[in-house]
Amino acid sequence: MSKKRDVGQPALEALKAELSICGICAQRFAQTATGHSPRPVVWVGSGARLLIAGQAPGMRVHHSGQPFTDPSGDRLRDWMGVTPEQFYDRSRVAILPMAFCFPGYDAKGADLPPPPICAQTWRVPLIEALGTVRLTLAVGGYAQKWHIGARTSVTQTVTEWRDHLENGVLPLPHPSWRNTAWLKKNPWFEAELLPVLRAKVKEVLDD
Repeated sequence: MSKKRDVGQPALEALKAELSICGICAQRFAQTATGHSPRPVVWVGSGARLLIAGQAPGMRVHHSGQPFTDPSGDRLRDWMGVTPEQFYDRSRVAILPMAFCFPGYDAKGADLPPPPICAQTWRVPLIEALGTVRLTLAVGGYAQKWHIGARTSVTQTVTEWRDHLENGVLPLPHPSWRNTAWLKKNPWFEAELLPVLRAKVKEVLDD
């Protein structure tokens, strides 16, 4: 284990404990249609070498307390070519969304965007405490803006995935069922990107 990881482990555990009781969005969530309370879903451990940067937990994850326990998670694990056991191994995989709590629904029943204050408060210290990450999967537009400074559409950003992989980041569309039509319109994603994704994930996790 590197010196950076030795130093970072106590800081990481302290951050996890603090984050687990975070309530900075309590008033915001109380005003949503669901009127729910914060429930941060924290899934990270010392030594993780693969970082999954998603958007925010959905209602199912809010209830389960475990990230990606929904059809989106099934699709993401299929894209990555990993088993649930590998996916949820916190010693190898860190799951740090752009917001750690379910943000609620809008008037049309769609998930609200992740509150920016969450990433502003927690993201930098968590990633610094985590240590060296070899591969980051930037899932969706919010994560892509944060991790690679994307200013284009998700489609264009993912199309240019080769440029970002050089820096250890692989942009992906959100694995939601809502993107099924997108996947059909962009067959290159399955034909070209997924084989590289699975190979890189295997390389990182098996090392």
